[in-house]
Amino acid sequence: MLKLRWRSVASAKLHGHHEHVTNHGDIVSKAKRSEMMRAVRQRGTTAERAVQVVLRDLGARYRVNHAGLPGHPDFANRSRGWAIFVHGCFWHGHRHCRKTKGGARGRVPASNSAAWESKLEANRERDARKERALRDLGLRVLTIWECELRDSTKLQGKIARFLDRHR
Repeated sequence: MLKLRWRSVASAKLHGHHEHVTNHGDIVSKAKRSEMMRAVRQRGTTAERAVQVVLRDLGARYRVNHAGLPGHPDFANRSRGWAIFVHGCFWHGHRHCRKTKGGARGRVPASNSAAWESKLEANRERDARKERALRDLGLRVLTIWECELRDSTKLQGKIARFLDRHR
């Protein structure tokens, strides 16, 4: 299978790959883009596994994707009163993120930007509702952003401080 790594649509056309360029400025076919988007995991992501390692190292006991709590937090301990969400910076619209280089509204793709803006804003609103519902139940909530995983020492410190407030 041909893997394209062109920096722009113009570059792809220049190198004779115009048949892969759609009218939306994408350099892969609609079917290939759909296949790529389906491959994005919702659970058991690399980011979640990194947080899981830190929680295990800290001796924290937790449930993964706790179905009995609003929003199914990625990690939760109801008896200790805490929940942790691990958010991907792009999908959850992390504002001013260094990883995605997003500004005040997060990173929005250039093609079909209005639809993406609406989707990412809806994701942010849903995340806020989930967090409020958990807080209403008396749980403390921590959100770990994907970009925070770069520095494992800081990540471990942040989670340790969060858990220490609950012991």
